Amino acid sequence: MKLVDASAMRRIEEEAEKVGLSRLLMMENAGKAVAGCVWRYYDASLNPAVLVVAGTGNNGGDGVAAARHLATGAKVTVLLLGSMEKVKTEEAQAQWKMIKAVESMSVVEAPDQNRIESAKGLFNSSEVIVDAIFGTGVKGPVAEPQATAIKYINSSRALRIAVDVPSGLDPDTGADHGLVVKADVTVTLHAAKPGLVRRNDVVGRLVVEGIGIPE
Repeated sequence: MKLVDASAMRRIEEEAEKVGLSRLLMMENAGKAVAGCVWRYYDASLNPAVLVVAGTGNNGGDGVAAARHLATGAKVTVLLLGSMEKVKTEEAQAQWKMIKAVESMSVVEAPDQNRIESAKGLFNSSEVIVDAIFGTGVKGPVAEPQATAIKYINSSRALRIAVDVPSGLDPDTGADHGLVVKADVTVTLHAAKPGLVRRNDVVGRLVVEGIGIPE
């Protein structure tokens, strides 16, 4: 299995962008891949309840793209750990703008611990939870409201699918600071990250999906 660390992955994305593969298209492809993984476990005719827990960075943007692809066959709620004004990149902002037009989807903003605690019922009632909080850029201990969200994800009976890396896990070393999403499936993008192969206990089934970058 090919392994690519976080810094190398950033360079690969930069080179792909130079030859015409936009970051927005990579994000769209990532979201489609994650949605495809959900449909391997749930028939769309079952209309499962899906909760996408999204951060304000590009990992959250990947999750939002997945939510849009899932909305045609699932009851989708997107829980933003922050506020729309804090979304960090242009491509992630574009994904959030696109889902505003999806009437069948619910969006809940939880910028602090109190708001995430009030949304606890969403974690308990969902059949699938997509972890799109942090990607490969996680550094240091997890703060609030992300910490409480990770605890709620781990205590849920839902199928837990992590986008690229389980949130809280160092993608290069596999280390964590005591709080990490325990995924059933991790859909890692383009290539596996070194830390993933060292942590079967939190990665679950590892699935590598392309996002349009040439091999």
